Formats: sequence, C-alpha cells, structure tokens
Amino acid sequence: MRTDDELRAAIKEHYWFHSVELRPGIVTPGVAGNAKMFPVYAIPEDLTGRTVLDIGAWDGLFSFECERRGAKRVVAADIWENAGRGAFDLAREELNSSVEPLECDVYDLPEKLNGERFDLVLFLGVLYHLRHPLLALEKVAACAKPRGLTIVETVVDYLTVNQDRPVMAFYPGNEMNNDPTSWWGPNPYAVAMMLSSVGYAKITNMIQLWYGNRSIFHAVKAEDEDVQKMFLEEHEARHRRPFEDK
Repeated sequence: MRTDDELRAAIKEHYWFHSVELRPGIVTPGVAGNAKMFPVYAIPEDLTGRTVLDIGAWDGLFSFECERRGAKRVVAADIWENAGRGAFDLAREELNSSVEPLECDVYDLPEKLNGERFDLVLFLGVLYHLRHPLLALEKVAACAKPRGLTIVETVVDYLTVNQDRPVMAFYPGNEMNNDPTSWWGPNPYAVAMMLSSVGYAKITNMIQLWYGNRSIFHAVKAEDEDVQKMFLEEHEARHRRPFEDK
C-alpha cells in the first residue's frame, strides 16, 4: 500500500480530467468536474442491485460513484485514446474498486457486451465528439434495459437553443470552444427527437448549464415490443412509395 506521499507522486504521473477523491484529503487535480457535480446530473441516490454502463468514463469519477451508491456491477467503457488509461487504473486500484474497464468504441458496444443491457446508462460529454451522433445513440439505446434510465449530457448549440424545430449545428473545425474534437451542436429539441427515434419512451430535459450551451437529459427506454413497433412504423413511413398514399 502506498504512503500518502507515494500516492501524491503517483497522481502526478497521469493526466486527470476529473477531481477524484482517492483518500480523505487526497484529490486528483482534474481540469473539470468533481463530486459537487453529482446532484446536477440527478443520478439515482440508491443504485443497490442495479447494473451501470458508463460510456466515456475517462478516469472513472462517475463509475466509482455509482459503485459507491450500491450498483452491483459497473462497466466503464472508453477508448482512452488521448491520455491513456493510467489515471483510471490508479484510481481503481487505490479505491479497491470492482468497476470493470472496457476499451471499446461506442459504435461497437452492443457486440462487445454480447447484447447485455443495463439498468442505468451514462452517456456524459460524448455525443458532440462523434461523427455519427444518431448511430451512436442507437448503439447506446441497445445497451439499455426496457424501463432503464439513460442520462445524456451534451453540448447544445446556443444559437439554435430556442428554435422550435430539431436542428444541429455542424462544426467542421474548432468552432466550438476551440476544440477540433467537437463535431455537432444539436439543440435540445433535436436531442429529444433523436432519443425518441432510437427507442426511448420518456425524455426529460433536466437542466441547461453554462450559459445555455450544455444540457442534461433523462431518457427511459421503452418496452421491447413498443420499440419494435415504432421501428417498423418508422421504416414503413420512410420507405412508402408515392402511389401508396393515393
């Protein structure tokens, strides 16, 4: 077991996005986010016996918190392409955590998980970084149990936030916060409609953050038979030949 000084030295060897408390008084120097954020996301306080999939887990702040709240199984999925997995692994070791890391692209999650579905899916700060956001949400929905909760946090385009139709801004360069890894800025209406189109029955825009350019959504997955019916009706509507309406 490391001494406090050894742990502080080990922390400095890694890049930390979140501030994770590893021991009383020893917190990692994250650049964004800490335990004070939890109430904003409205993650259920009691997760006893539930399963959790944290997509885009990074250094594991939310994964470890869900485990602390009683989840019986937590899978932390990420590709860890920029800073590596060292921060996550250090935190997992120090916290004596059973959170399971899964190195996987969001588009491959259903297959990588062999079709397993979870009671709670976290999809925080990922959607706007993806080239194919609707496809990504389809894969996310495939990992959610019927009546399970998915929490989505994303950038929303502030110029279109108040429009009464679903639209997304496309960022071909570094227009959004000087960040070239950001591709899309949907408005809240677009996020809700996309979630509806991939099988969620109840979608709530929980909160607008940071001058209106970020939003948090809670979405409840529909029953399987309702999802299949919706997909069939949508397919028929979008592939109907013109003469069939006459």
